[in-house]
Amino acid sequence: MELADKLALLAGAARYDASCASSGSSRGAGPGGIGASSPAGVCHSWTGDGRCVSLLKLLYSNACRNDCAYCASRSSADTRRASFSPEELVRITMAFYRRNYIEGLFLSSGIFSDPDIVMERLVEVARRLREEEGFGGYIHLKVIPGSSEKLLRRAGAYADRLSANIELPTQASLSRLAPQKSGTEILGAMRLMSEAEGESREESGRARGWRRAAPPPFAPGGQSTQLVVGASPEDDRTIVSLASSLYRRFGLRRVYYSAFLPVAPDPRLPPPAAPPLRREHRLYQADWLMRCYGYAAEEILGAAEPSLDAELDPKAAWALRNPGFFPVEVESAEYERLLRVPGLGITGARRIVAARRGSRLEAEDLGKMGIVMRRARWFLSLRGRRLGEELGPELLRPLLAEGGGAARPPSSQLELAFA
Repeated sequence: MELADKLALLAGAARYDASCASSGSSRGAGPGGIGASSPAGVCHSWTGDGRCVSLLKLLYSNACRNDCAYCASRSSADTRRASFSPEELVRITMAFYRRNYIEGLFLSSGIFSDPDIVMERLVEVARRLREEEGFGGYIHLKVIPGSSEKLLRRAGAYADRLSANIELPTQASLSRLAPQKSGTEILGAMRLMSEAEGESREESGRARGWRRAAPPPFAPGGQSTQLVVGASPEDDRTIVSLASSLYRRFGLRRVYYSAFLPVAPDPRLPPPAAPPLRREHRLYQADWLMRCYGYAAEEILGAAEPSLDAELDPKAAWALRNPGFFPVEVESAEYERLLRVPGLGITGARRIVAARRGSRLEAEDLGKMGIVMRRARWFLSLRGRRLGEELGPELLRPLLAEGGGAARPPSSQLELAFA
């Protein structure tokens, strides 16, 4: 197969993996090297269904011995198979980088052999890029569950970010839809990455204490994972609780949610339907609340609420369920309390806290700070006086409900979804 044909086939097969963010690293090339990765991440492009394809995103191979029902590369799929060699992938990556097509590489693979063999090939690509080509750009490697700790640590020495996709929310669904995969192995890989990352931070701290050069960090962009939404029957509460647990136990930087897209008929899967993009969007909003706004999973979805509201973002839904929390006083409320106000994001809350230190705030000042007053006014007071009429949840709901289509915005715009 010609190299161009391989590239088209294996780039197309990689598009289903959403966990390809590129933030959290500041690696740079050494003397005589090429490329750099900044904390702001790399340039992003977007596919028609909203998925991030910011990096050169490839599979090493789409040959796979696993038969996961939701996967286009599953062993029973009637599809062309191809594999790169490390030399080919290094050549392609450097050629694309020099032409300014990309700023980094996202590399995954089908499980075409023993996990150690597959992981070794991925690590070898990263090693050659770093050591032989002097490449300082972004590298994200997919960890193959079941591979050795030694290989995982080598991967972290070369990659900016690592990820092991958990894919499905429960062991029961994993056993039914991906019978060759082991939840224990996936979580074990996450645990090893978390431990290696913690050891790296400790070594860096000791190096600073002794005023000596710090060792190279282990995967400075941390680790992420992906959950497929809609291929299995679990409700949103199960998914949100799992994400919260992964953040807490393993220190993940991100959990990505991928709306299930039927790629081939299979009796194990639900009937063909449009990808649940609205549900995916709501899960991203809930995830944002947990990571950046201080919400617990139980606050977003309690025991009586199995699913996220299709019409309301989860922050607005929480506000309507907790009317006693409001109004929030602009001139005295803590930063964390301000964050609970619909229409008021992180930037707006910080601006309020900074502005009120040196001046007396007026209602018209809030709109100038980027606060969406058509939403926030119902939940704010200024010097004891409500900025909007006191309305019950049943009257507020249509004022806060979202209209329009179901497609989600890019993750960089998620804060705007609360406005």
